[in-house]
Amino acid sequence: MIALNFPSYNFRFKNKENKLAIFDVIRKKFILLTPEEWVRQHVIHFLIEEKNTPKQLLNVEKQLLINKLSKRYDVLAYLPSGKIQLIVECKAPSVKITQETFDQIARYNLVTQANYLMVTNGIKHYFCKMNYKEKRYDFLIDIPAYSHENN
Repeated sequence: MIALNFPSYNFRFKNKENKLAIFDVIRKKFILLTPEEWVRQHVIHFLIEEKNTPKQLLNVEKQLLINKLSKRYDVLAYLPSGKIQLIVECKAPSVKITQETFDQIARYNLVTQANYLMVTNGIKHYFCKMNYKEKRYDFLIDIPAYSHENN
């Protein structure tokens, strides 16, 4: 896998049916290592190790219903209140981040109502703070470190 624009982390790998798998500390199991999974695992460690997000408040690859269609988000970070602090959309490093990617996370956020959005392909990261009052998102250089008061 290629080097990504994240700090380096210690990952656990294993060979599973002649395919490489990476251990997901949230799902607590080995996951087939695809380029998108490589980005997702970096995001998880980034949130835990750099942003101090408690593991128990992270959720990975779960179903979301949008207009009766089943979709899967990549990563959510919750506040202790149950409100969603952050939704992350991960793409493989070879996938260019486009308006379509922002449209995708915006559709997901119609349901999640997160405070922050993150879109990344592991090379380029985009961070936004939602401004629900003015119905827009404001781009940020980075997202703040986790705090249960960041609501």
